[in-house]
Amino acid sequence: MIPDLQSSLICDDVRCEMNGKFILIGLFDVLNAPSYPLVFQRFCIVNRWCSGEGEFREKTRIVSPQNNSVIAEGREIVMRIPGGEATITNVEYFINCVFPVTGTYWIEVMLDGDMRIRYPLRANLVQPPKPPPAREPGPQPQ
Repeated sequence: MIPDLQSSLICDDVRCEMNGKFILIGLFDVLNAPSYPLVFQRFCIVNRWCSGEGEFREKTRIVSPQNNSVIAEGREIVMRIPGGEATITNVEYFINCVFPVTGTYWIEVMLDGDMRIRYPLRANLVQPPKPPPAREPGPQPQ
């Protein structure tokens, strides 16, 4: 039985507690940077599967807005789902991922070579905040 992709989220980091609960830190869906190319030091894509049974292979990749070329690809993760009530949560870390230009990148999650979801990750150019104006000298408070 082919599993359902219950969720796919992008975040800064993931922690797993002793009781098995996951803590996702810094969920995001947009990259704001003052210049490109942007080297994003580290982020995670968390995929949760449910309602399946059997052995499957997951692969997550990031596709460029310009020519649909793959700019980053996770490793192949082998999942063994024991039954329809089981869930599997996979965390894929991307290190020093280069986003060459602004635009809409695409996160693609594959299961046994078939795309299960494709969703946007926008990369925007933003101006850094301007520093506050300098204070003019004047009488000092006493």
